[in-house]
Amino acid sequence: MSASSRLTVGVVGAGRVGAVLGAALQAAGHHVVAAAAVSAASRERAARLLPGAAILPADEVARAADDLLLLAVPDDALESVVSGLAATGALGPGQRVAHTSGAHGLAVLGDVEGLALHPAMTFTGADSDLDRLPGIAWGVTTADRVFAARLVADLGGVPEWVAEQARPTYHAALAHGANHLVTLVNEAADLLRAAGIAQPSRVLSPLLHAALDNALRLGDAALTGPVSRGDAGTVGKHLERMPSEARPAYLTLARRTADRAIAAGRLRPQDATRLLDVLAQVEIGSAA
Repeated sequence: MSASSRLTVGVVGAGRVGAVLGAALQAAGHHVVAAAAVSAASRERAARLLPGAAILPADEVARAADDLLLLAVPDDALESVVSGLAATGALGPGQRVAHTSGAHGLAVLGDVEGLALHPAMTFTGADSDLDRLPGIAWGVTTADRVFAARLVADLGGVPEWVAEQARPTYHAALAHGANHLVTLVNEAADLLRAAGIAQPSRVLSPLLHAALDNALRLGDAALTGPVSRGDAGTVGKHLERMPSEARPAYLTLARRTADRAIAAGRLRPQDATRLLDVLAQVEIGSAA
C-alpha cells in the first residue's frame, strides 16, 4: 500500500503469530499502535517485536485500531473474542477485522467486516520468523479481494483464495502436512536412537530433505521403500521390532502408502496382497 494508505493497526494476541505479523506490518509502513498481551511471554514478545505499541486490554486495542484489527487468538477462542468486542462497542465503523485462523472463514466474524488471513507458515515467535514471510502463501477468505491482495503484498506474500466452506479442508491439509511432519520426524529420530544412532539428525536430514523435494515435485511417483515394493517381510520385521507406541502410526501410514502406491500404479494389487495381509494381522493382534 502507498504511504497515503498507511493503516493504523491493533493486534489482539501477541503470541507467536500476532507479534510477528504486527512487526511485519510495521516494517511495511503501517502503524501498529497497540497490542493485547496477557502472558509474560507475550508481553516480552510484544516489547521486542512491537516496541512502539502500547500494551492494552483487548477492547482498548480494538478502539485504538482505526483501520485494521488483527486477531491472532486460538481457533476455539476466536468467536467469543469477536462477539465480546462487538458487544462492548469496541469495533468501529470503517474498521476491518482480520483473523489469522486457518480453520475459520468469515462466518466467525458475524456482521463484522473483515477477512480471514492465514499465513501458510510455522512460527516460533522469534525475530527470525520475519525472514520466512517473503514469498509464502496466505489462505484468504474475504469479500474485498483488492484490499486483501494489497495487504498480503505488503507482507511479502501471495494470496490463495479459499472459499468459506473449504476452510476446514484447507487447514486440515496444512496441519496434516506440517504438524504431523514434526511428529513423524521425531518418531523416526527416536527409532534411530533405539537402533544406537547417536545423532539421528545427521542421518535424517539429507534423506528427508530429498524425500520432501521429490514429493513436492513428483507427487506419488516419489514413493520408494518396502511398502511401495510390496516387501511384506521387511514391513513385518519393522512392526515386530518397533516400540508398541510407535506401531499404530506406522500401520496407518503404511496402509495409506500402499493405497496410494496401488492407485499410482507403483504397486500391483497382486503384489500388495501379502503386504496388506501382514498389516491386517498386526492390526488384529494389536486390537486383541
